[in-house]
Amino acid sequence: MAVSHNFHHNVHLPCLVLSRSSFMKDATFAPTFARYDYVIIGGGTSGCALAATLSQNATVLVLERGGSPYENPTATDIQNFATTLSNTSPKSWSQLFVSEDGVYNTRARVLGGGSVLNAGFYTRAGDDYVKEAEWKSDEVEAAYEWVENKIAFEPPVMGWQTALKDGLLEAGEFPYNGFTYNHTYGTKIGGTIFDNVGQRHTAANLLEYANPDTVAVYLHATVHKILFTTKGRPRPKAYGVIFQDENGVLHKAELAKNAMNEVILSAGAIGSPQLLMLSGVGPMAHLAAHGIKPVVLDHPMVGQGMADNPMNAIFIPSPTPVEVSLIQAVGITKFDSYIEGASGVIFSYSWTRNYFDGVLNYLNEIQTSRTTTSTPLSTQSITDFFRSIDPLFNATTQAGVILQKVAGPVSRGHLELRNTNPYDNPSVRFNYYQEPEDLKKCVEGITTIIKVINSKAFSKFKYPETTIPGLLDLILNVPTNLRPRHVTSVFNLKQFCIDTVMTIWHYHGGCQIGRVVDKNYKVLGIDGLRVIDGSTFLKSPGTNPQATVMMLGRYMGQKILKEREAFFKKKEEEA
Repeated sequence: MAVSHNFHHNVHLPCLVLSRSSFMKDATFAPTFARYDYVIIGGGTSGCALAATLSQNATVLVLERGGSPYENPTATDIQNFATTLSNTSPKSWSQLFVSEDGVYNTRARVLGGGSVLNAGFYTRAGDDYVKEAEWKSDEVEAAYEWVENKIAFEPPVMGWQTALKDGLLEAGEFPYNGFTYNHTYGTKIGGTIFDNVGQRHTAANLLEYANPDTVAVYLHATVHKILFTTKGRPRPKAYGVIFQDENGVLHKAELAKNAMNEVILSAGAIGSPQLLMLSGVGPMAHLAAHGIKPVVLDHPMVGQGMADNPMNAIFIPSPTPVEVSLIQAVGITKFDSYIEGASGVIFSYSWTRNYFDGVLNYLNEIQTSRTTTSTPLSTQSITDFFRSIDPLFNATTQAGVILQKVAGPVSRGHLELRNTNPYDNPSVRFNYYQEPEDLKKCVEGITTIIKVINSKAFSKFKYPETTIPGLLDLILNVPTNLRPRHVTSVFNLKQFCIDTVMTIWHYHGGCQIGRVVDKNYKVLGIDGLRVIDGSTFLKSPGTNPQATVMMLGRYMGQKILKEREAFFKKKEEEA
């Protein structure tokens, strides 16, 4: 495959047309520059905010491996949440992976990243989190507001969510903090990225802030590796990337020659550590085992500290109709579990069948790369489920689901390469509930959910004959994961948590701050390379992280521009 060096001549590459907003209608971000001040790998939740900010005073190239959310606008509407998330076909926005723990998970593969697929909840990190991260609180506040002015809304709270909110208060989750983006103990209504007609506003909308003359966004552009030079330098410096377009042609994009210019990884908690390893930055023995040459830097912490906040849920059929609602009311408990809920999510046999067929196909593909020490995964629960389900089942289920998410978490795992193909998922293990502290939080969370279900406020949304063991058994009979089930789970909440654990898609780590990057998100031991995304987090921010990931893109973009300005000012003075 030939590598194209005449980067600026490759006008056949798809560049972004923002067609959703009348403000930016038909505005094209054309690939004007042969070289760029910044190359951002990943046009996701942080990458879009970062690109829009840096474009104010620098030239920026964004390389996004997926397509555009504007190609199919209705797919992002609230009514289509489950259908879009579960569509894991080869070119879909949702890329399935199954962790070594036997839990299904998803990576976003679309401009806007996870904000195109998620349940839309918008809430900030707590003050303690901001303090621990050593971010400047006034700049953080301004960065959140910049995001909120474009994509955040107050949700219309209806019957089922009101009952959940009142049930949380009955269960003792005081005080009631009303509608707020802030993260404080008690019960609140958070923000949403769905507007009042159910249309989703994603991180891609933040590109409306960008300077169209200085930013280019390439879609279906999969980065294979970051390029480094050591010529006349004490340590490696990133100077460009090699990426592949949709037609299989390889291209090279380089930084303009300037000491301040950088490659910035914003490929997420799976993509960023994977790409560092594919580029020769990671644990030396692991890279050598995969034949990666040259090893640019032995960096043993790349891929370490992977964590995924465990989620456990209880599904409650309702005798009365429920609205379609995603996350709105939340209980922020003092025992570090967050209680949230959704109602009326549309299920159908066809997409459920397609999703699980995707899971089975994926398992067949990865089976050869799983080691003998891997946890055995059982597909029996999937087989049993489809034996019992009616193929004509195709309706809005009159039900709600209340879930608990463990804050933190304390349990950690690691990520490693399965192969050297950038299109394939690496292998990741999160070690859910390995630490007793996390398991204790889950039990307290489930106990609180049970109090909500039994509350007076929630009574109209459950059948009078409903029993808690019956509801627990209902979840145990659904293939929520590929882990074994234990009969004791109906009576033992610890076992229930272990057996029915799911993801809430808030995984993080792999390029952690203080271990892989410094406080300025610069990769330790390398020049011209930063990582700015959720892979740097030590724990998940707030009840749901997307607001903080977008904020971080804006916050760091401004910080980088200030550093750039100071550098050029100093050079002028010296001249």
